[in-house]
Amino acid sequence: MRVFVYLIIFFSFFDLFTQLPIISPLAASLGATPFLTGLAVGMYSFSNTIGNILSGFLTDKKGAFQVLLAGLLLTSGALFLYHLAADAWSLLAIRFLHGLLAGFIVPAAFTYLANAAAEEKKGKGAAISGAFVGLAAIIGPAFSGIVASRTSETTVLTITGAALLLLGVLTLFLLRTSLAANQSEEPSEQMTVRDFFKSTEVVKAFIGAFLLMFSQGVLAYMLPLKVILLGNDAQTSGMLLSVFGIVAVMIFLLPTNRIFDRVKATSTLAFGMTMMGLSLALASQMEEVSLLYLCMALYGIGFAFLFPSLNSLLVGAVAPSHRGKAYGYFYAFFSFGVVAGSGVTGLLAFTVNQGFLFTGILLVLAAVGSLLKEPPVMKENQ
Repeated sequence: MRVFVYLIIFFSFFDLFTQLPIISPLAASLGATPFLTGLAVGMYSFSNTIGNILSGFLTDKKGAFQVLLAGLLLTSGALFLYHLAADAWSLLAIRFLHGLLAGFIVPAAFTYLANAAAEEKKGKGAAISGAFVGLAAIIGPAFSGIVASRTSETTVLTITGAALLLLGVLTLFLLRTSLAANQSEEPSEQMTVRDFFKSTEVVKAFIGAFLLMFSQGVLAYMLPLKVILLGNDAQTSGMLLSVFGIVAVMIFLLPTNRIFDRVKATSTLAFGMTMMGLSLALASQMEEVSLLYLCMALYGIGFAFLFPSLNSLLVGAVAPSHRGKAYGYFYAFFSFGVVAGSGVTGLLAFTVNQGFLFTGILLVLAAVGSLLKEPPVMKENQ
């Protein structure tokens, strides 16, 4: 049944990535001002953060099956509501609801996968799930752009809603038994929010998740501008992002994924974050598009090493009965990172090259910090 959960993860992220090219045009077509258009784009991530945290608590309390089922069916309903958007304000309300409900799916799905995988194969399992995320990142925007250009933005959202509805129905029949059996019979000690942040491994995972998506936010914001400055069009930006996704998926699915069970997660995390940082720093200096392809390939390598490492750190540090909450916070940091990446670089009024360089240095510094040992005094206090 893990394969079916991977499919749920794919469509959950497919839902996210198909939105990227179409929400701004949809908001504009409803008469939204530039401010309301930006708010409509960001509203999903804002409410998705809340949904992720709620999902974590509910997954530990009610079990992954109920949360997954509710998330799939309710998110499907939210996607169908886009047909009712009559103006910018109604679109904002639908965006909030969509993000909130979609936030229920991913923490529950990853909690199930983490608890179902054999201890010695958790790194490989995280890599495979990362491949499905990468595939969604490659296929989603392309599918959305093609379908929206031939029909409408709401058609894209309706197709995604229908897919999630089908998955919800199949979940009811296929996963009820396996997910129920996967739950811990006896909950372990109660963990507060503060307890999560006392664990060095968990904190590293949370910071890594934030910085991973911070860099994604910067890429989404700055890469199209960089490409235009070099005299190319938006299609080139899509091709560059596809290169990063294809490289990451290859590493996730090829025998290279065994490395995540053989090398310490802190080492692969530091390597991945360093590669991503170097790729962005190099991108800030490139003046030819052909060289940007090399930078994106390097970024894809870094992404492929970082994502499974974060999952491995989290799973290794948190008991199964609390992994729902842990993944809830983890993906809340994911959602917040996307908004922060584009928001911070925009707020600081960075040029394209400054934005890439700033983010690259930030990632390399974080990679170095992740390798630092915790002082002995702090360990004694835990």
